[in-house]
Amino acid sequence: MLIDSYHREVNYLRISVTERCNFRCNYCMPEKPFSWVPKENLLTFEELFAFVKVAIDEGVNKIRITGGEPLLREGLDRFIAMITSYKSDIDLAMTTNGFLLSGVAGKLKAAGLKRLNVSVDSLDAATAQKIAQKDVLAHVLAGIDAALAVGIKVKINMVPMVGLNAHEIMPIMEYARARGMTVRYIEYMQNTHADPTIRGLKSDELLAIIGSHTALIDEGFDASSPSHYYRTADGYRFGIIEPYKDDFCTKCNRIRLTAEGFLIPCLYFDEAMSIKESITRGDIAGATAVLREVVRTKPEKNRWSVESDELSTRAFYETGG
Repeated sequence: MLIDSYHREVNYLRISVTERCNFRCNYCMPEKPFSWVPKENLLTFEELFAFVKVAIDEGVNKIRITGGEPLLREGLDRFIAMITSYKSDIDLAMTTNGFLLSGVAGKLKAAGLKRLNVSVDSLDAATAQKIAQKDVLAHVLAGIDAALAVGIKVKINMVPMVGLNAHEIMPIMEYARARGMTVRYIEYMQNTHADPTIRGLKSDELLAIIGSHTALIDEGFDASSPSHYYRTADGYRFGIIEPYKDDFCTKCNRIRLTAEGFLIPCLYFDEAMSIKESITRGDIAGATAVLREVVRTKPEKNRWSVESDELSTRAFYETGG
């Protein structure tokens, strides 16, 4: 069992398998050129799996595959199958933009993927194209349908932005509700890689909009999830993620591994330690020591706050948010 200095059990590993992405979303990396870390700098699936086994043996029982866009990494289903073959009951999920999902949903399910989070920032093709800088909507919606059809549980993520997609908060809720999916609204987190003109909606603004349509019941946080959940008068449950607050930090159970082997104790901190050298030379004891040290030094709470005017320098396409 991995316990940090604040007595939190750390049992959740998020693995970014690539920083590459086929979208250029304005809240993430709109100006990022198509130049990337060379493939030879990335850990292979076998090397990633070697660390996954270390993490599982130390107590990790929940893993999420992220990117960039993880489906750009060829053979991802093989990596998923490695993990589920080692621990069949692992809670294994993935976050994706959904663009390539329809062609691989069946393979992902067969490999053992249980859950997906898919980004849907607009149900209007022109707006979706403006946000992603690519004609994406039809592919994303087809991907969601394909995942649901093979029995993968899907949640929807939306980043509401003033003057862009804020008017779609309720339509996206209805889209998710009709398909038995939960929607989570994510407050835009200002960062140095994003379009500086963006203004996201805060949770009180979101609740005012949704509350004008229905009465709401505050259900609080689900265990260690960063989502603050609410239920509508007719029983539909949705979440809001508020990155500028630290309410969820007291129960934070996660660490993150980048495709280059950097193990990050907190999304909002730049500090990291590398497991690459240990893993590539087969030094399992060394990798275990790095894991335990990263958990030990995990900060008490995130660095950003409502009062701060400091922009995050975190490249979310490297860590998967």
